[in-house]
Amino acid sequence: MDENDMIDEEEYEFSRNYFLAKESGKSVKKSSAHKVSELNLADEQELRAEVSNIEPRHEKEIALLINSYKKLYNEWVFELRYGFGILMYGFGSKKTLIEDFASTALTEYNVIVVNGYLQSINLKQVATAMAEVLWDQLKMQLRSASGGTSRDQQPFNSRSMDDLIAFLDEPHKTENECLVCLVIHNIDGPGLRDSDTQHLLARIAACSHVRIVASIDHVNAPLLWDKKMVHVQFNWCWHHVPTFAPYKIEGVFHPLILAHGGTSQSVKTASIVLQSLTPNAQSVFKVLAEHQLAHPDEEGTCLTFSVFKIHHVLGDIWYD
Repeated sequence: MDENDMIDEEEYEFSRNYFLAKESGKSVKKSSAHKVSELNLADEQELRAEVSNIEPRHEKEIALLINSYKKLYNEWVFELRYGFGILMYGFGSKKTLIEDFASTALTEYNVIVVNGYLQSINLKQVATAMAEVLWDQLKMQLRSASGGTSRDQQPFNSRSMDDLIAFLDEPHKTENECLVCLVIHNIDGPGLRDSDTQHLLARIAACSHVRIVASIDHVNAPLLWDKKMVHVQFNWCWHHVPTFAPYKIEGVFHPLILAHGGTSQSVKTASIVLQSLTPNAQSVFKVLAEHQLAHPDEEGTCLTFSVFKIHHVLGDIWYD
């Protein structure tokens, strides 16, 4: 057998094995009838209990790594003083690092902390707290300068979001600059991830009396912002500070993979979803629920329009 025949034989064997492998893969796919729904998922509370019992590792190295970032504190303060925002990213929880930075290096600022890893956050309350803190600073400086009492302010909790942002941005005649630092753990968290909230945060960050320090963990977090938000409003200085610390606190508020929450968790989740709906949508769900309770034997039946009459009256849905 010459060399050409040997090459042809090798190519034939390679091709034959390739198609045999493809056929065998198809047969496996056809014979497999397993479904994800058939998996025996662990109870979420039991799984969380097991996770909490995992012995932490490399604690000494993690502590040394976080401690090594302290030499950057002066640089971060300098950037804040000149109007930049500090954005920290990298693997591991940055909560301990940011809180240590705020408590030791930002003593000249009044700090408002937002836990963005929570499922829902009232940004109006955050802006109100910032305005109240700023007003307290201004009152103290005005009193020390004039020796008298300062003018009264309309309660901030009754103001609109636009009014609060305007107050945080308007010039105030004081001897020293009054600043409020907004610290946001996970600015890319579920409670802050929507476009409207991010645009409001960008407007707040752009205010003359506001400085911002934040962290991100989601790989797609930069997609939340456009060019103007990044370079003008937030004016980020990006700092890669991996800590490799476990997300102990942040993880509590996220569902675990391959775990079911049981009936109580399902009811709680459904309640949260229903509360987030508009009154119109809630009314429609009420009609559907009442019909299902009245006809327990029916599963997945379609309701005709005559089953419930929907009348749009002043934005509400009335049903018979």
